[in-house]
Amino acid sequence: MSEFKAFDDKLAGLLASLSPACRRQMAAEIAKRLRANQQQRIKRQQAPDGSPYAGRKRQPIRGKKGRVKREMFAKMRTTRYLKAKGSTEAATVEFAGKVQRIARIHQEGLKDKPNRHSQPVQYEARPLLGFSAADRQIVEDVILSRLIE
Repeated sequence: MSEFKAFDDKLAGLLASLSPACRRQMAAEIAKRLRANQQQRIKRQQAPDGSPYAGRKRQPIRGKKGRVKREMFAKMRTTRYLKAKGSTEAATVEFAGKVQRIARIHQEGLKDKPNRHSQPVQYEARPLLGFSAADRQIVEDVILSRLIE
Protein backbone atom coordinates (compact mmCIF):
# COMPACT_ATOMS: atom_id res chain seq x y z
CA MET A 1 0.00 0.00 0.00
CA SER A 2 2.82 2.43 0.74
CA GLU A 3 3.96 2.39 -2.92
CA PHE A 4 0.60 3.93 -3.91
CA LYS A 5 0.72 6.70 -1.29
CA ALA A 6 2.70 9.05 -3.52
CA PHE A 7 0.36 8.35 -6.45
CA ASP A 8 -2.72 8.99 -4.30
CA ASP A 9 -1.28 12.28 -3.04
CA LYS A 10 -0.46 13.40 -6.59
CA LEU A 11 -3.92 12.43 -7.86
CA ALA A 12 -5.60 14.23 -4.96
CA GLY A 13 -3.56 17.32 -5.79
CA LEU A 14 -4.55 17.15 -9.48
CA LEU A 15 -8.22 16.78 -8.60
CA ALA A 16 -8.02 19.66 -6.14
CA SER A 17 -6.45 21.85 -8.83
CA LEU A 18 -9.55 21.43 -11.04
CA SER A 19 -12.09 24.23 -10.82
CA PRO A 20 -15.29 23.51 -8.88
CA ALA A 21 -17.30 23.68 -12.11
CA CYS A 22 -15.00 21.12 -13.76
CA ARG A 23 -15.21 18.82 -10.73
CA ARG A 24 -19.01 19.10 -10.77
CA GLN A 25 -19.10 18.24 -14.50
CA MET A 26 -16.76 15.32 -13.95
CA ALA A 27 -18.86 14.02 -11.05
CA ALA A 28 -22.05 14.38 -13.11
CA GLU A 29 -20.47 12.43 -15.98
CA ILE A 30 -19.28 9.70 -13.59
CA ALA A 31 -22.76 9.46 -12.03
CA LYS A 32 -24.49 9.22 -15.42
CA ARG A 33 -22.14 6.52 -16.68
CA LEU A 34 -22.44 4.58 -13.42
CA ARG A 35 -26.24 4.82 -13.59
CA ALA A 36 -26.23 3.45 -17.14
CA ASN A 37 -23.99 0.58 -16.04
CA GLN A 38 -26.22 -0.16 -13.02
CA GLN A 39 -29.32 -0.11 -15.24
CA GLN A 40 -27.79 -2.64 -17.63
CA ARG A 41 -26.72 -4.89 -14.77
CA ILE A 42 -30.21 -4.77 -13.21
CA LYS A 43 -31.68 -5.58 -16.63
CA ARG A 44 -29.41 -8.66 -16.81
CA GLN A 45 -30.67 -9.60 -13.29
CA GLN A 46 -27.15 -9.74 -11.84
CA ALA A 47 -25.67 -8.68 -8.53
CA PRO A 48 -22.56 -6.46 -8.58
CA ASP A 49 -20.36 -9.52 -8.08
CA GLY A 50 -21.82 -11.12 -11.24
CA SER A 51 -24.03 -13.71 -9.54
CA PRO A 52 -27.65 -13.99 -10.75
CA TYR A 53 -30.55 -12.73 -8.64
CA ALA A 54 -32.61 -15.23 -6.70
CA GLY A 55 -35.72 -16.17 -8.67
CA ARG A 56 -39.24 -15.14 -7.83
CA LYS A 57 -41.19 -17.26 -5.38
CA ARG A 58 -44.01 -19.42 -6.72
CA GLN A 59 -47.45 -17.90 -6.20
CA PRO A 60 -50.02 -19.78 -4.11
CA ILE A 61 -52.44 -22.06 -5.96
CA ARG A 62 -55.44 -19.85 -5.25
CA GLY A 63 -53.57 -16.73 -6.35
CA LYS A 64 -53.60 -15.08 -9.77
CA LYS A 65 -53.58 -17.40 -12.75
CA GLY A 66 -50.66 -17.35 -15.16
CA ARG A 67 -47.13 -16.18 -14.64
CA VAL A 68 -45.59 -12.76 -14.14
CA LYS A 69 -44.38 -11.82 -17.61
CA ARG A 70 -42.50 -8.67 -16.69
CA GLU A 71 -38.92 -8.98 -15.48
CA MET A 72 -38.06 -7.89 -11.96
CA PHE A 73 -37.29 -4.20 -11.37
CA ALA A 74 -38.24 -3.14 -14.92
CA LYS A 75 -39.73 0.18 -13.79
CA MET A 76 -37.28 0.78 -10.94
CA ARG A 77 -34.28 0.93 -13.26
CA THR A 78 -35.75 3.77 -15.36
CA THR A 79 -34.26 7.26 -15.07
CA ARG A 80 -37.48 8.39 -13.40
CA TYR A 81 -36.58 6.40 -10.29
CA LEU A 82 -32.83 5.79 -10.57
CA LYS A 83 -31.26 9.23 -10.21
CA ALA A 84 -27.69 10.29 -10.92
CA LYS A 85 -26.32 13.42 -9.26
CA GLY A 86 -22.93 15.06 -9.34
CA SER A 87 -21.56 17.76 -7.06
CA THR A 88 -18.11 19.17 -6.44
CA GLU A 89 -17.62 16.62 -3.65
CA ALA A 90 -19.35 13.43 -4.81
CA ALA A 91 -21.12 11.51 -7.55
CA THR A 92 -24.21 9.61 -6.40
CA VAL A 93 -26.57 7.08 -7.96
CA GLU A 94 -29.69 6.46 -5.88
CA PHE A 95 -33.32 5.49 -6.02
CA ALA A 96 -35.74 8.39 -5.63
CA GLY A 97 -39.24 8.62 -4.25
CA LYS A 98 -41.29 5.76 -2.88
CA VAL A 99 -39.24 3.08 -4.64
CA GLN A 100 -36.40 3.70 -2.17
CA ARG A 101 -38.23 1.54 0.36
CA ILE A 102 -38.75 -1.31 -2.11
CA ALA A 103 -35.16 -1.08 -3.30
CA ARG A 104 -33.85 -1.22 0.28
CA ILE A 105 -35.97 -4.30 1.05
CA HIS A 106 -34.57 -6.15 -1.96
CA GLN A 107 -31.02 -4.82 -1.51
CA GLU A 108 -30.77 -6.10 2.05
CA GLY A 109 -33.21 -9.03 1.94
CA LEU A 110 -35.69 -7.74 4.54
CA LYS A 111 -39.29 -8.65 5.43
CA ASP A 112 -42.21 -6.71 3.97
CA LYS A 113 -45.93 -7.02 3.32
CA PRO A 114 -46.74 -7.17 -0.41
CA ASN A 115 -50.08 -5.49 0.36
CA ARG A 116 -52.00 -4.32 3.42
CA HIS A 117 -53.91 -7.55 3.97
CA SER A 118 -51.15 -10.10 3.46
CA GLN A 119 -48.68 -11.66 5.84
CA PRO A 120 -45.07 -10.41 5.94
CA VAL A 121 -42.81 -12.08 3.39
CA GLN A 122 -39.05 -12.59 3.71
CA TYR A 123 -37.43 -11.41 0.48
CA GLU A 124 -34.17 -12.78 -0.89
CA ALA A 125 -31.25 -10.36 -1.00
CA ARG A 126 -30.98 -8.99 -4.54
CA PRO A 127 -28.32 -6.25 -4.52
CA LEU A 128 -29.58 -3.59 -6.91
CA LEU A 129 -26.80 -1.06 -6.44
CA GLY A 130 -23.17 -1.82 -5.83
CA PHE A 131 -19.65 -1.28 -7.08
CA SER A 132 -18.09 -3.77 -9.48
CA ALA A 133 -14.75 -3.86 -11.28
CA ALA A 134 -16.42 -2.37 -14.37
CA ASP A 135 -17.69 0.55 -12.27
CA ARG A 136 -14.20 1.22 -10.95
CA GLN A 137 -12.90 1.22 -14.53
CA ILE A 138 -15.57 3.74 -15.55
CA VAL A 139 -14.53 6.10 -12.73
CA GLU A 140 -10.86 5.75 -13.64
CA ASP A 141 -11.54 6.41 -17.33
CA VAL A 142 -13.57 9.56 -16.66
CA ILE A 143 -11.01 10.96 -14.22
CA LEU A 144 -8.11 10.29 -16.58
CA SER A 145 -9.94 11.78 -19.56
CA ARG A 146 -10.68 14.94 -17.53
CA LEU A 147 -7.10 15.27 -16.31
CA ILE A 148 -5.68 14.86 -19.81
CA GLU A 149 -7.90 17.61 -21.27
